[in-house]
Amino acid sequence: MRFGYALNLTTCIGCRKCTHACVEENNQHRGRGDRGDQVEYIRVLEMEKGSLDVEKSVHDYDHQVPAEGKYYMPVQCHHCNDAPCIKACPVEATWQEEDGIVVVDYNWCIGCRYCAAACPYWARKFNWVEPEIPSDEVNPDTHYLGNRPRYKGVIEKCTFCINRVRKGLNPACHDICPTGSRKFGNLLDPDSVIRLIIDNKRIFVLKEEVGTDPNFFYFFD
Repeated sequence: MRFGYALNLTTCIGCRKCTHACVEENNQHRGRGDRGDQVEYIRVLEMEKGSLDVEKSVHDYDHQVPAEGKYYMPVQCHHCNDAPCIKACPVEATWQEEDGIVVVDYNWCIGCRYCAAACPYWARKFNWVEPEIPSDEVNPDTHYLGNRPRYKGVIEKCTFCINRVRKGLNPACHDICPTGSRKFGNLLDPDSVIRLIIDNKRIFVLKEEVGTDPNFFYFFD
């Protein structure tokens, strides 16, 4: 088993439902009032059609989507096979599991943020305040290396919803997508949807030049 993700940029409409589902599934800090910004693993970038310059994208757009002349690129942890975040951690608090998921042990993390600086995908989130979640919004289905409650001063990130996928389910962001733009599965299964996409579609990886060898792919119809 080797988990991978593919995202169809032709059909993504930038609705951010994936972002909100991720927050709820993974017990992320809600950031209300003076408690800081909500922690979000998925940043949906709005970009000009015909451009792949992510440095000129925006992720805080506030208008009806999809907007004319724009397309949308959700970015999250790419679960890289040559992950710079893993190399940067001085205490080995982060590593890649055999199924391809890059995880963090919050009990080991010392909060140095070297991994966040090393990640080219802005995927690592630091808890500047004690995470706060209303009691009626806590997801009790947790995993030690995933969405269990975190602490102030540690790093967290997308784990492909490890608490779900190891039970044979899809990530929460996958199932909420209204356009079916997200495809998840086993890269080692020649008959899986994601394998068929990679073998037959025009695919690319973000920031290929940095050599991270990610398990996250983008494609067009």
